[in-house]
Amino acid sequence: MKRAATTQLDLDASSPATLILSVAVADQTASENLTVTQADRRLEPRVVLDQHGARLHVVEVAAGAVQVLYSVTKFGVMSTVEHSPVDEIRYLRPSRYCESDTLGAVARVEFQGLVGRELLAGVSSWVGQSLAYMPGSSQPTDGAVATLLSRRGVCRDYAHLVIAFLRALDVPARMASVYAPGLDPMDFHAVAEAYIDGEWYVVDATTLAPRSTLMRIATGRDASDTAFLSTRGGVVTLRTLLVSTVSDVLPDDDIFELVQLA
Repeated sequence: MKRAATTQLDLDASSPATLILSVAVADQTASENLTVTQADRRLEPRVVLDQHGARLHVVEVAAGAVQVLYSVTKFGVMSTVEHSPVDEIRYLRPSRYCESDTLGAVARVEFQGLVGRELLAGVSSWVGQSLAYMPGSSQPTDGAVATLLSRRGVCRDYAHLVIAFLRALDVPARMASVYAPGLDPMDFHAVAEAYIDGEWYVVDATTLAPRSTLMRIATGRDASDTAFLSTRGGVVTLRTLLVSTVSDVLPDDDIFELVQLA
């Protein structure tokens, strides 16, 4: 399988600031290029390694316009994430956007008797059918409880609700930001991962892209760990965000099939 992605960010810094970019795929064997330019001068980010292989590119910018360009081509489906025993503890805990302690009663009623792959498929189907996918319908501060009450959201909201339900049922679950060939509308994408039978498997209740084609960028407790851009110092405004990703194969996706990010 051959997959490729490109990203363009056009930013405007009101004063000197630090940008923390999470746009590079976790697989360091992929062929890629990242450039950050300001006033026709190329800036050199430093790389900070986050958990699970994520690479954060940190760069200092002056006031003014900044452009970030990233491209990657990846062949094959080799997994890029190692497992640690502490993951089975960390990803059972409630987190900022995944209030599993609040949603425990709902999860136990809705998914009573389901385990393993049947549980993953049941949660994915329930969330997918219960929510309406509506760009712009949620706030950046909304978590799983707000999503359940409003019954609408975007990919991160779907993933947060899936994660909260699974954690409430004692299944370790986490979020991954990904490039998603076939996604429409095209953007960065967010999915859940669940730990069953000693492996991590993708759960994407939006069903907007084949899970087997996804390319991992970052992994964490929820969206607070996987943002494509965060800043320190001056106010930074995102003027343009363009994401494009393709695959030479777009297979059908059966939610009952166990699929790993690769």
